[in-house]
Amino acid sequence: MKEPRLLVAHTGALDAVTLRAARTLLDDVFKGELSEDNWQHALGGMHALLWEGADLVGHASLVQRRVLHAGRALRAGYVEGVGVRADRRGRGHGATLMGALERLAGGAYDLAALATGGAGAFYAARGWRLWQGPTSALTPAGVVRTPEDDGSVYVLQLSAPLDFSGELTCDWREGDVW
Repeated sequence: MKEPRLLVAHTGALDAVTLRAARTLLDDVFKGELSEDNWQHALGGMHALLWEGADLVGHASLVQRRVLHAGRALRAGYVEGVGVRADRRGRGHGATLMGALERLAGGAYDLAALATGGAGAFYAARGWRLWQGPTSALTPAGVVRTPEDDGSVYVLQLSAPLDFSGELTCDWREGDVW
């Protein structure tokens, strides 16, 4: 087996073949449930791509978003499209991908955030904390509560002071707002 090789690059630096490989990998990881909106959410920022030879075995991306908290608009590094090929899990690949993104976030953002439906223990073990307060989205109609996202948002505290029991409001986007 080839030694994994990590590539960290902006969406704009990736060719169509690499982006297609990432999309195919995430489609496989999410068993065909990755919507076009969710794929679009993973673009426009930095990608961590893990290769074994010519095979892409892992992907994660970090995109900039704005979140509102405690009367402030904060720069958030938002993690999207985290996935490792099923036959390569349990080898530390997820940790390699997240380590790369966490280093980037630490140098550029006030906080890092992500929403997960079931991998919370993985993120918690890395120092991410479950957001305890209410979540909302700043929509075209104003701030709207997103109670369906309460209990699924994890935050990595970086430079901004945070009250984890306070409200956290994300910027608007099509599809899943968190």
